[in-house]
Amino acid sequence: MYPEQNTASPKLKLAVSLKGTAKEGAIGPPLGLIDIGESEGGYLFRVALPGVKSSNSNLKCNIHSDGSVRIEGVVADAQILKNESEEFELKLHQLCPAGSFTISFNLPGPVDPRLFSPSFRPDGILEVVVLKPRAPRVSTEGA
Repeated sequence: MYPEQNTASPKLKLAVSLKGTAKEGAIGPPLGLIDIGESEGGYLFRVALPGVKSSNSNLKCNIHSDGSVRIEGVVADAQILKNESEEFELKLHQLCPAGSFTISFNLPGPVDPRLFSPSFRPDGILEVVVLKPRAPRVSTEGA
């Protein structure tokens, strides 16, 4: 996607699929740029979602045990910009265009999809920690 920005390990080949607004958003900040980190117990990933508001985006994040991730949502069409005290009519729009989007990618390994913690930060970054599956405990009692 942006090979000059790829500072990840050469072992990790990241394939990202962008659809809808995420694919067409070339005029503003890119939607769908991804960072992935790994620890002994899990993965942390961050996805850039500029223009997405957690309150009206229908944001969904589905994680599967094979490590596949699918994020869906909507960039709202805002003709009126608001701050705490005033409303402004939109005259120039260079952020990501309004519409639905889907971002799909794979984590480097399997995960336990029941054990994830999502956080949508105020700066438009979706940050998710998901744990790796734990090996089943082998009981040595009675042997």
